[in-house]
Amino acid sequence: VQLPVESGGGSVQAGGSLRLSCPASEFTWSNYCMGWFRQAVGKEREGVATLNMGDESTYYADSVKGRFTISQDNANHTLYLQMNSLKPDDTAMYYCATINPRTDCSTVLVGFDIGSDFGYWGMGTQVTVSS
Repeated sequence: VQLPVESGGGSVQAGGSLRLSCPASEFTWSNYCMGWFRQAVGKEREGVATLNMGDESTYYADSVKGRFTISQDNANHTLYLQMNSLKPDDTAMYYCATINPRTDCSTVLVGFDIGSDFGYWGMGTQVTVSS
């Protein structure tokens, strides 16, 4: 199984924008819920945004609300994360992931078990925001 490979990361100054992409194969694409998570050096992995693939409801961490937008291109099996007004605190490795159908698509943002709440993880893409 080919894992999703994120792209679009890079280095930007505060206030800048980036658009992350996560193309998945037909085997790793989820029809339930997918999301973006991030992990900064020395910190635990945290939820950023999730998308219910069925009704397209979106959920965001408080720290990114109003700045980030999660979306999908179902025909091309690609998940996106548009990030605007970036801050140095957004610096992290960003991962896309599929959420297990037994896990709530919204509450997984605030609490999750890496061992049981997820299906596939991407390899990650680094985002660095300088002040």
